Amino acid sequence: MDVLIHAVVGLHIIGIAALLGGFMTQMKAMGKGEARMVPAMLHGALTMLVTGAALYGLDKADGHAPDTFKIGVKLALLVVILGLVYVKRDDEKVEAAAFGTVGALTMANIFIAVLWT
Repeated sequence: MDVLIHAVVGLHIIGIAALLGGFMTQMKAMGKGEARMVPAMLHGALTMLVTGAALYGLDKADGHAPDTFKIGVKLALLVVILGLVYVKRDDEKVEAAAFGTVGALTMANIFIAVLWT
């Protein structure tokens, strides 16, 4: 079970890397008002959603009691991120506020995962 959990954690990290990496590649364009939601951001957020749900289930199946409040906060942030990225995915230019919100919420999600024990 531990190998499976670690494999899913690895996929979860790949998802966050795709989401944050997509954001970082567009930061310079955001300053010019030309940023767009790249496909890597959508795919990364979806990967995080699927692997996060799998991790929750695997953790419960392994006999642990996950912190449901923490998971709920992270899920709420991810739903907002997914909503923004999905709605704006076809726009040629995205407002800096919406784009910055995605980046800020992504980083908040990372810090919650790392610092909230």
